[in-house]
Amino acid sequence: MSEDKKEQPWVCGRCGYIYDPKKGDKKGKITPGIPFEELAEEWVCPLCGASKKIFKPMLG
Repeated sequence: MSEDKKEQPWVCGRCGYIYDPKKGDKKGKITPGIPFEELAEEWVCPLCGASKKIFKPMLG
């Protein structure tokens, strides 16, 4: 996996929350630097509780 792909933000299809690997997820205790693909399958959107399956790669 390329570095660009690892740093790619992902957006929640339900509420629009953006998971940015450079920032992590304080509420979910995810430290900065963790690519979206490496988040546990149990991880959910910190705003609306949607599963990882709802998220899509953010383009551009």
